[in-house]
Amino acid sequence: MAKGILIAAMNFSDVAEDEFHDWYNTEHVPERLRVPGFINAERWIGSSNPKDSVALYDLDNVDVLQSAPYRAVGGANGSPWTKRVTGRTKSIIRMEGEQILPGDAVAPDGAAALLLISMNVAPEHEADFNEWYNTEHLPALAGVPGVLRARRYRGAGATQRYAAIYHFANPDVPNSASWKAAANTPWTERMRPHFRDYLRLDCRRYQRAR
Repeated sequence: MAKGILIAAMNFSDVAEDEFHDWYNTEHVPERLRVPGFINAERWIGSSNPKDSVALYDLDNVDVLQSAPYRAVGGANGSPWTKRVTGRTKSIIRMEGEQILPGDAVAPDGAAALLLISMNVAPEHEADFNEWYNTEHLPALAGVPGVLRARRYRGAGATQRYAAIYHFANPDVPNSASWKAAANTPWTERMRPHFRDYLRLDCRRYQRAR
């Protein structure tokens, strides 16, 4: 089961679309899936900006990213194609995360849409923030009809320390009355002024154009 995740989101406006997707599909993702401890890989595209790319990799644990097999293909050891493509992209977020809730869940099958929320919180409110997220916010959103999975992470490597990932059966779920009721409680309203570096990415599943 997955206790870690690698989140890699970037904007590829300055890369030819065919090359970007060819690189991701034929080299980058297969390269990573050969690394022991990588469980799966998902690719998502921004709903409002199709030049935003989000890749999610469930990991046995976050220590996989320090392993020799991963280091052999990551960072400075990336292929010439990787360096050429990523040299023309703009990073949105890259987080190495440990799953807080539910604890070891993997991405579900059949999701049509995804929501990634990442943020920091004012340090003096961090304890309350975590209690709110763990006892009210994530469980309430997980129970909304059409939510296939809701997971929460604490991470490193990004501006933001916390992330939540929601997989949806359809893209309309976060616009539903049930979602809005679960997402806008009095406790939530008390917490919002303490959010910092807030990032939201609404995504659809990547599908190659025919």
